[in-house]
Amino acid sequence: MTSIPQLYSIYQQYPSVQTDTRALKAGDLYFALKGPNFNGNTFAQAALDAGAAYSIVDEAPAVPNERILVVDNVLHTLQQLAKHHRQQFNIPFIAITGSNGKTTTKELVSTVLAAKYKTYTTQGNLNNHIGIPLTILRVKPDAEMAVIEMGANHQLEIADYCTYTLPTHGIITNAGKAHLEGFGGIEGVRKGKGELYDYLRATNGTAFVMWDYDYLQQMSKGISNMITYGTSDATVTGQVAQSEPFLSVNISSGKPFSIHSKLVGAYNLPNILVAVTVGQHFGVTNEAIQSAIENYTPSNSRSQLITAGSNQIILDAYNANPSSMRAAIENFASLSGKDKVLMLGGMMELGPESLQEHQQIVDLISQYPWKAVVLVGEDFRKLQHPFVDLENAAAAKEWLTAQQFEHTHILVKGSRSMKMEQVL
Repeated sequence: MTSIPQLYSIYQQYPSVQTDTRALKAGDLYFALKGPNFNGNTFAQAALDAGAAYSIVDEAPAVPNERILVVDNVLHTLQQLAKHHRQQFNIPFIAITGSNGKTTTKELVSTVLAAKYKTYTTQGNLNNHIGIPLTILRVKPDAEMAVIEMGANHQLEIADYCTYTLPTHGIITNAGKAHLEGFGGIEGVRKGKGELYDYLRATNGTAFVMWDYDYLQQMSKGISNMITYGTSDATVTGQVAQSEPFLSVNISSGKPFSIHSKLVGAYNLPNILVAVTVGQHFGVTNEAIQSAIENYTPSNSRSQLITAGSNQIILDAYNANPSSMRAAIENFASLSGKDKVLMLGGMMELGPESLQEHQQIVDLISQYPWKAVVLVGEDFRKLQHPFVDLENAAAAKEWLTAQQFEHTHILVKGSRSMKMEQVL
């Protein structure tokens, strides 16, 4: 069996790790992961043929090969190798979790820190038990900051990530109605996300806490190093100056300044505030913070504003849960412009509460005047409502194309599996 120190000395020679043979480059280390529907061990030789330096497996090959290294458990080895690599650094590792806004917050925080420091961060949303160790192993020796996003859909998941990420600082963006099925209700969500605070409390780490949320005030009790942000009564305070077409924020603590972002929606205020707070804490100047946030353009279907002919489209289809869906609808309703169309996909992983949560969204929609509303997916279809009712995003695209809207505002949102971006 190959030990972690042995494997680490190999990794130092070949510091690029891959788990998918289709994405292999010459000199990569191939980790042969297993899942319910695949077994990476069967590709160990193919990986070497494709240029991998070594293949790490947990099923010994029929023909021994000095470039095929056998370990007890490939996934566990990947995580332990990441931990060993993490322990070589004495720099801030900032962990970010929450129900909504994790990725936007990660992008803003890392963009602000990169104005002053060599910063490594999660690519895309590689934020699970495979993505997090891969992210850590991509942190190079020249790193001065690391920002790690942590997604979770059940309890003890964040606690596990902390065992090899070893965060020195942490942010919980919020704890709303997401992954209710796995967490077991809103209290379970708070307990699960709160595992990051538990780790910081136990290790004398630092938490950046959104002080407007009373539940985060409660959850963060006992953390000795705390820096707060919010609309009032916090270390760093700021307010929405305007929210259309893009969000502008006035920072009112310290020397006041304004930020004119390219983000859509007042619900992004906390994401901007925490980026300012982290930046100021680490000595980034206000001018550099302002410039970094103003130059950040969202992508990947997150709070994107798209102009299509005479129409304005808000594409926020990367993910959806009851909290983020409600925020998006209320924000959209508050914007000026009379012709507004909602195109909403279903919300996933809500367990037995799913129909009730979808009904509450239907009730919310019914409170506002819309030019049209299109609801897509199984759970919406089980409810009685007066809106256009479609099976999938392809059908919604056909509907939208047939309408030939002009001078219309359109909000497109839904859970990842609904693929609502295909509407466009």
